[in-house]
Amino acid sequence: MSIQARFKLSYSGFELDVDLELPGKGVTALFGPSGCGKTSLLRCMAGLTRTPVGQLTVNGEVWQSDAFFMPTHQRPLGYVFQEAALFAHLSVRRNLLYGQARVAPAERRIELDSVVDLLGIAHLLERMPQGLSGGERQRVAIARALLTSPRLLLMDEPLAALDVARKNEFLPYLERLHDELDIPVIYVSHAPDEVARLADTLVVMQQGRALAVGPLTETMARLDLPLHLGEDAGVVLQAVVAELDTAWHLARVEFAGGSLWVRDAGHAIGKSVRVRILARDVSIALAPVSGISIQNCLPATVDQIATDYHPALTLLRLRLGASPLLARLTRRSAASLELASNKLVWVQIKAVALIG
Repeated sequence: MSIQARFKLSYSGFELDVDLELPGKGVTALFGPSGCGKTSLLRCMAGLTRTPVGQLTVNGEVWQSDAFFMPTHQRPLGYVFQEAALFAHLSVRRNLLYGQARVAPAERRIELDSVVDLLGIAHLLERMPQGLSGGERQRVAIARALLTSPRLLLMDEPLAALDVARKNEFLPYLERLHDELDIPVIYVSHAPDEVARLADTLVVMQQGRALAVGPLTETMARLDLPLHLGEDAGVVLQAVVAELDTAWHLARVEFAGGSLWVRDAGHAIGKSVRVRILARDVSIALAPVSGISIQNCLPATVDQIATDYHPALTLLRLRLGASPLLARLTRRSAASLELASNKLVWVQIKAVALIG
């Protein structure tokens, strides 16, 4: 199962030129700065922008080729914009039924009740859009898109218009979509926290081109990409909850390379979770250190060393068994520790955030 997308497009001051093969399941994030072509690519995939060169195949079904173009209204996709485009004169329920009515009953694969439960909007069904918060409107917009029984869901920065509080309320619903629905999602974002929580695959874009495509963890840990993450540089590890310390509200999670104590987020033992470790929360020692507040100290190997966004800083890529890790420290510290590729060190990890 895969999605093949090849598009070329140029207009004044911009050129899009991509040739991608993406997984036909899970969440693929198109990530990069404003103006890099993320939304242009999404519009091409939706058929909203017709390109001189364009090919799109979704899990074996040709939607576009050099000789064929499926119009947008015939493509079995859902599209969620930055602003929820709900019909103001219709209640939430009628907005949802409008989406469902686009699909013949025999072709419906998603039912109204299941979507309402998944997105937690049962209490909103009889309300009008103008009475909803931004996050509630976006949940309704996603529900309406899902009720078209799409074979591909396109999401263009759906959280961009939300403040931090509303965004934090909304993200768990997107995580439920990721975990419970078997619909491939192409998710446009320039926010590292969203990508870290939701994406399985990362496409790094710059100036209309895809610089890299790969699994989230490995791609975020690459030092040769201009991700422009600054203080948000870090990795995301897939882990499993192995132990709970209820007295101190901590959980121990195991990953491919060791285990970490993190804040208990209420997950049961055996639950798969994501752990995001920011480079700024990692320090380096040449031997195990005792008598400090940091809970996690693990052996690692220096993999790569690169310059960072400020001339005083260095960014390290390390290996904890099979897992990558990034660490940020000053160039003076790196020199005093005589850090070099393949050197064995101990990493101390603080303030780890359990995010999945």
